[in-house]
Amino acid sequence: MNEYLPLGAILYIGGVLTGLVLGDGPLAGRVGLALAWPLGPLAFMLTVALLVGAACIAFPAFGAAVVAAALAFWAYQ
Repeated sequence: MNEYLPLGAILYIGGVLTGLVLGDGPLAGRVGLALAWPLGPLAFMLTVALLVGAACIAFPAFGAAVVAAALAFWAYQ
């Protein structure tokens, strides 16, 4: 394999090939799932972000801590 190929591309191609070869169902379904599989981590990150946002509203002390941590992180960048 080419040593300059990014790790993300290797993982994506591996996931697509795994979905195509090992998937169960018609070819169109396997192709669709193989191409859409990277949406899973994106959906996870969005869910966690929404839950943290809701927790900031429901628990103001937690919200203040999150805002303080974000400001501290931003200040030291």
